[in-house]
Amino acid sequence: MIEKDLNWKKGYEFLDKEFQSIVKEAETGRRYLDKLIRVWRKDDLETWLLIHIEVQGTSEINFPERMYVYNYRTYDRYRRPVASLAVLTDESVSWRPDRFGYEIWGCEVSFRFPVVKILDYNKREEKLLQDKNSFALVVLSQLKAMETRNNPDARTRWKFDLVKRLYQKGYSKKDVIQLFSFIDWVMSLPQKFSRRFWDNLISFEEEYKMPYVTSVEKIGIEKGMQQGMQQGMLLDAQDMLIEVLTERFGGVSDELSEQIKRIKSREKLKNLIRQALRVKSSEEFGEKVVSN
Repeated sequence: MIEKDLNWKKGYEFLDKEFQSIVKEAETGRRYLDKLIRVWRKDDLETWLLIHIEVQGTSEINFPERMYVYNYRTYDRYRRPVASLAVLTDESVSWRPDRFGYEIWGCEVSFRFPVVKILDYNKREEKLLQDKNSFALVVLSQLKAMETRNNPDARTRWKFDLVKRLYQKGYSKKDVIQLFSFIDWVMSLPQKFSRRFWDNLISFEEEYKMPYVTSVEKIGIEKGMQQGMQQGMLLDAQDMLIEVLTERFGGVSDELSEQIKRIKSREKLKNLIRQALRVKSSEEFGEKVVSN
């Protein structure tokens, strides 16, 4: 419905800086995957609207309220219609928030927003594999990342299969690299399995003459591959710590992220990961980093 109503000839515009400002004003914490996009409709006046897309990875009681706050603050700033869309990547089948509202003394506020639940695509694997839309592989990558969380061998096989399909679907080199980056991030592997994956991929590229790996390496997708196993393990631990904090508290400040990247001891990082799972706030965790 939305796709058919848009004037794609007018293009679109990401408003990342503006959205971060709205988030800061709302005092709800920094979000890394949320997007605010300006698009144009196909009506005679070519009026434009704003689409706010929220990606939520965990069930959270305040999520509907945050959707409402972002929506009205965006409208307040631009005085344009705002369509708020939610993509739920969590693993709870029953958690499906799609509205926020309240009523007091005859005054009523009601806000509803469309929701896409990634888990709903769990039984559509074959359809996703055949679909030429690049987002089909994005969805499948997320599903397989959840499915293989405790099975690195299976994750390695699926990751390689998904990347091969990237190359075979006729996407541009730029699209391949961008999608590769997402798959590599969401389907991260222990060093041993990561090396196996890269060996297989390099052999595949050589066989089919698809030299994309060089470009991928330039943007640092294979963390630490050229820095030796030890350095790679260190980077993995740093990234894992940041990922745990982002999952628990919705984001990591630039200052805290820099502090974590300055830590060169894997044992210290492992200890901090354990603490990140126990603390009640990012501020409390920040104090742990300083005290260590």
